Amino acid sequence: MEPRYAVVAAALREQILDHRYRVGESLPSEAVLCEQFGVSRGPVRQALATLNREGLIHLTRGRPAVVQSHLPSQTLDVFTPFSQWAQLGGQTPSSRTVEITRRRATAPEAETLGLTTDDFVVFILRLRMLDGAPAMLERSTFVLDVGMLLMEFDTDSGSLTEYLTERGVGFETMRHELDALTADAVDARHLDVEPGAALLRERRVSTDRDGRTFEFADDRYRPDRVTFSIVNTSRRTAG
Repeated sequence: MEPRYAVVAAALREQILDHRYRVGESLPSEAVLCEQFGVSRGPVRQALATLNREGLIHLTRGRPAVVQSHLPSQTLDVFTPFSQWAQLGGQTPSSRTVEITRRRATAPEAETLGLTTDDFVVFILRLRMLDGAPAMLERSTFVLDVGMLLMEFDTDSGSLTEYLTERGVGFETMRHELDALTADAVDARHLDVEPGAALLRERRVSTDRDGRTFEFADDRYRPDRVTFSIVNTSRRTAG
């Protein structure tokens, strides 16, 4: 049975994604939402906090939540695999593998992964879709022993991260870099945009428990399909 806050969050998320509320429009007050869903303030506040982390609403103390976007946001404070994130946002994720190959590392890959250009890596190019529409083109490069595990996996079936975790690969830390760039010919073809169109890019470097860097990813998003949010918390420390 789903937690009560998750039920409330799912219902409100669906309403926002269906444009039942305009951007800038307030949601009902906490009291009204409690009555509407037959729950106490605790689950309502948890649900609103969830939607706030997803970038769909903005919360201000003492006021009703305000719709901020009709696009769910990828949050980077806690890593959530694309498939899981899409499902949490009420969308259906899918994948189409364009290429998976064992090849020599390029110079940038070798430098990031601590290899040489004589070393082999496994490279994967995948198109990620939301509700059947192109959303992100994923370029993932893995050190050879980790990447070879994916040769036994149907890479169209779901999350590479979740599969590798099940196989014992530890994603201890992930460093993210965000920037913008223009679509090259490969991006344009698979994301169904014009060459030179603006894209959001997330570059990610994953490290295991022993401090070894084993993944270098370059994910390129259509900004009309996905946005990013970063939540900062101000904490006062003693001493």
